[in-house]
Amino acid sequence: MTNPRTTSTSSTSPAAATPAAAGTSAAPATQAPSARALAALEAARRRTELLTDSVDEHDLTAQHSPLMSPLVWDLAHIGNQEEMWLVREAGGRPGLRPDLDHVYDAFRTPRADRPALPLLGPAEARAYIAAVREQTAEVLDTVDTGFEQPERLLAGAFVFGMLAQHEQQHDETMLATHQLRVGPPVLDAPEPPPAPADVALLPPEVLIPGGPFTMGTSTEPWALDNELPAHSVEVPGFWLDTVPVTNGAYAEFIAAGGYDDPAWWTPDGWRHVHEAGLVAPLFWERDGEGWNRRRFGRTEPVPADEPVLHVCWYEADAYARWAGRRLPTEAEWEKAARHDPAAGRSRRYPWGDEDPGPEHANLGQRHLRPAPAGSYPAGAAPSGARQLIGDVWEWTASDFSPYPGFAAFPYKEYSDVFFGPDYKVLRGGAFGVSPVAARGTFRNWDYPIRRQIFSGFRTARDDAGAGAASGDGRG
Repeated sequence: MTNPRTTSTSSTSPAAATPAAAGTSAAPATQAPSARALAALEAARRRTELLTDSVDEHDLTAQHSPLMSPLVWDLAHIGNQEEMWLVREAGGRPGLRPDLDHVYDAFRTPRADRPALPLLGPAEARAYIAAVREQTAEVLDTVDTGFEQPERLLAGAFVFGMLAQHEQQHDETMLATHQLRVGPPVLDAPEPPPAPADVALLPPEVLIPGGPFTMGTSTEPWALDNELPAHSVEVPGFWLDTVPVTNGAYAEFIAAGGYDDPAWWTPDGWRHVHEAGLVAPLFWERDGEGWNRRRFGRTEPVPADEPVLHVCWYEADAYARWAGRRLPTEAEWEKAARHDPAAGRSRRYPWGDEDPGPEHANLGQRHLRPAPAGSYPAGAAPSGARQLIGDVWEWTASDFSPYPGFAAFPYKEYSDVFFGPDYKVLRGGAFGVSPVAARGTFRNWDYPIRRQIFSGFRTARDDAGAGAASGDGRG
């Protein structure tokens, strides 16, 4: 995941390292819990293997940025968490390697210091996670995961779904490490489909009418604790960008001197601009009058029609101010993504209750970039807003805070310790997020300075009763 919590060895050719091998399709929610859990765990493992088999032993053990763990740490951490929760806790079995718990405790050692730990080597880590998975399969085959199971951890195969999401979150983290890695490309994927023909006809913004809606969930079987419980929230009417802010629109902000004018930045943001030397999104480089970007080992012109990527919260907030707008609150974002005014209820996804398919959203590392803004009309919300799920995580104006009635489960360190003003909420999921961890209620969070994550944004404004779209050149 992108938030601060956590995740022979010869090089594989790029042709082999494609997401087709990763099996990232979401299992239907209508499956029996144990079958859905097995499918989700297997899909996560295929993706883990893709991301770790595509590089050599040196790249697995190297630290490509102090912001990230060595890939081999993520690999064994995945196995350690699975051993702790599925083998020991769910299965009641003795541990395979309890001596590894302190090494792979994400809270014990910061990422920057993890290379100094006595880590398992690549071959040892692969053997370890395989042995853990063998026992996990046996446990899943023997425990009762029915919805009537009185043990909350097992009911609906929750703990198995939690660990499938955990592995996929670390897969997304490892994908971000691949982006930070310097060297020739090792990952490959087909290009996203071109923008649909109606993109030029889309309004720049859509109206979300005021009124109450149901935020969060009390029914999603694999929802994590910070998504609970469902509760009613009153949201005044507002206008929201139909699509995420594009590279082309963001380049206009840069050209207008956006990074040179403190009027658009919060005091903390302006301080960060100077301390970090920010002049453009991460991985952008000047090329004459235009911009190039580095993407998974390739250098290419920045595509104007794609959602902007790798911007921090301060940059998103400054752009919104420059455009005469603001970032949406988390509640506004979720209402736009889930509320069905005709039915008077909240959907699981913008398009309905059906699990994500390739026609709905750009998810699961199926493509290694966002699709053009305005893509996936089949995934549009009732308001007409597009790409609320997939492509880029979207920064919101909100701090990460608990919902009314929140209760930590199954452990306090997943969400509770992160609540407060230090973290900003992101919503929607990016192209590197698995469908199993992408839903209308899923909440991500990170520090406002973070931009190695696959983050973008869209902007909003209050509904002043004007009834017409504003013309602010957002593109």
